[in-house]
Amino acid sequence: MAIPTKETYDELQQAYDFFNERIFDNSLPGCLITLQREKRTYGYYSPKRFVGRDNGEQVDEIAMNPRYFSIRTIKESLSTLVHEMCHQKQEHFGTPGRKGYHNKEFAFYMESIGLMPSDTGEVGGRKVGQSMTHYIIINGLFDKACTELITTQFRLSWMDRFPPREAKLHLPSDPSGKGHIEDESEILGYLGYEDENSVESVTSPEDEEIQSALRFVEPPSLTPENKSNRSKYTCPVCSVNLWGKPGLKILCAGEQCDHSHFVEK
Repeated sequence: MAIPTKETYDELQQAYDFFNERIFDNSLPGCLITLQREKRTYGYYSPKRFVGRDNGEQVDEIAMNPRYFSIRTIKESLSTLVHEMCHQKQEHFGTPGRKGYHNKEFAFYMESIGLMPSDTGEVGGRKVGQSMTHYIIINGLFDKACTELITTQFRLSWMDRFPPREAKLHLPSDPSGKGHIEDESEILGYLGYEDENSVESVTSPEDEEIQSALRFVEPPSLTPENKSNRSKYTCPVCSVNLWGKPGLKILCAGEQCDHSHFVEK
């Protein structure tokens, strides 16, 4: 019988230990790895977040966002783990930027291990700043180490079935693995929700990995979900908008509108 909790955290711990040895010379002190669904982030690092109940020992936290596990390759997801491990290295052996700012020292750490910091996740992005992601440097230290790990049949066995609504997928046409899709038909087509004859064949191992994972995942919508209890109303004459409780009957007082009824959108 599957034990999802143990499998998930054992895999993440295995990856952490592997990269600590291969990339960081076993210098990192360990951490408590968690799964968190923070919005618009692949993961984060929080120093000394946990404390032992009996002895007061303090340990760092590295959080991973499982909502992205299905729409990114395993290598891309693990690059987030190593990104946060760079934060941990800087916390213990360097000088972190204030309030999470990614400074030049952090950029140097990242680049030296084969992850290029970029505020866009693409070539040419800024290397320093408050909000920062990265892309994998081909044949860099991380790329080679991660390839070694994955060839040992390493997997992230469990995925969130509901990926985030913002369209940020690995696409065949984007060598950086940081695809951006603007059109909903394109995203649904790539996920295999259109007629099979309208979707081009995907041949690379990375694309096959994504396609395989997405068999079990709900297609993300590009339309933001309205979780509020307000509706939008528009006057059909002067196009004035307002928001209020659903089901309201509203008359427009504009001079040219002649008490037109607002239309609920």
